[in-house]
Amino acid sequence: MHVNWKHLAIGLGVLPFVALLGAWIGFFNVGASSGHWKVTDWFLHFAMRSAVRSYALAVDVPDALPRYAIQPAAGHFARGCAICHGAPGEPRTPVIDFMLPQPPDLATRVGEWTDAQLFRIVKHGVRFTGMPAWPTQKRDDEVWAMVAFLRELPRMDEARWRDLAYGEENPLRGQVTDFRQALAECTRCHGEDGMGRSPATPVLAGQSAGYLAESLRAYVEKRRRSGIMGVAAATVAPELLPDLARHFSTLPVASPSPVQPPAPVAKGKEIARGGVPARDVPACLGCHGRRDRNPVYPELSGQPAPYIATQLRLFRSGERGGTRFAHLMHNAAKNLSDDEIDALAAYFAQREREDAAGHGAGLSGAAP
Repeated sequence: MHVNWKHLAIGLGVLPFVALLGAWIGFFNVGASSGHWKVTDWFLHFAMRSAVRSYALAVDVPDALPRYAIQPAAGHFARGCAICHGAPGEPRTPVIDFMLPQPPDLATRVGEWTDAQLFRIVKHGVRFTGMPAWPTQKRDDEVWAMVAFLRELPRMDEARWRDLAYGEENPLRGQVTDFRQALAECTRCHGEDGMGRSPATPVLAGQSAGYLAESLRAYVEKRRRSGIMGVAAATVAPELLPDLARHFSTLPVASPSPVQPPAPVAKGKEIARGGVPARDVPACLGCHGRRDRNPVYPELSGQPAPYIATQLRLFRSGERGGTRFAHLMHNAAKNLSDDEIDALAAYFAQREREDAAGHGAGLSGAAP
C-alpha cells in the first residue's frame, strides 16, 4: 500500500487546530453527570495505575512501617479524608456518589497497592480526580504514618477508629470558632492532659505558651511544614490560638517516659551536656531544659523518643523551621549522626524537667 506522506503530514499538522477548535466551541462535554465513555474510563485508570507503578519504583521503603504514628494519621484522615473515603461506622457523604471518578472505599482497596505505591498516591495525589497531594512535600515521615494507618484500616472496627481519630470527642467539621471545639481539635491527638496519645505526638503540657503560640502561627502561615498540623491549625480561628497555647502551658506535667536502655542514654547525656566539639555540635542543655531559657525554645525533657528523633532528622535535613530561631537548630543538628540522634532522643525522653530552682521535678532516678 502506497502511503502519501505529504497528505499524512498535512493531516497531522491540522489535527491540533481541529482539537483546539472543538474545545473552543465547547464540543467536549466536561460535565460529570454523564460520565466518561468506557474506553476513556479504562484508559484513565490504566494510565493512573501504570504511572503509580512506575514512579513507585523510586520510593525508598522503610524496613518497617511507623505503626506507632497511626494515631495522628487517623486524626488527619478524619479531618481530610473520611468525608470522601468513609471510615468504620462513618459512611461517606451521599454527594460522593456524584463525583467522577468516585473515591474508593479504602478499607476494601488498599490491598491492591504495595507500600511504595500507597506512599506515591498519598504524597503526590492523583490528577483529574478529587485526590489531593499531601499538604506538604517535605514530611515523608507523615506520609509513611498514613501508609501505616491505611494498612490497619481494613481490620479496624468502629470503636478502635473513633478512639484513634477523636479520642473522647465528637467528629468536627468546618472551621472551629469556639474554644471548646478548638480544644477538642487538639486533644484528639495530644490528649486532654496534653501528654500526647502516641509516641509520634509531642507533649504539650507545661510547654512554654510563647513556644506553643509561635508554633501554631508557624503552622498556619506554612513556615513550619506538617500535613497533619498544618491542616488542623488552619481550621481554628486565629484569635483562639493564644488561648490554646496558654491552656496547654498550664497543664501539669506527668512523669517522664520509662527509662531507656542505659547505653544510648549515657551517650545522649554526654552530647546534651558537652556537645561534639570536633564537629561543631553545641551542647543541647545550653538552650534546652532550663527555666531561664528563651520562651520560644521548647522543653525537650519527657518528650517521646520517636518524636525527638524525627524532629532532629528534619532539622538536620533543613526541612523543619518556623520560628526565627530555626537556623540555630539547623546548624546544631546538621553534623549529628543517626546514632547520636537516637541517643539524644533516648536521653531527653527520660530526663526530668527542672523546677525554678534547677532541680529535677519528675520521676526519681532519671538522669539529670
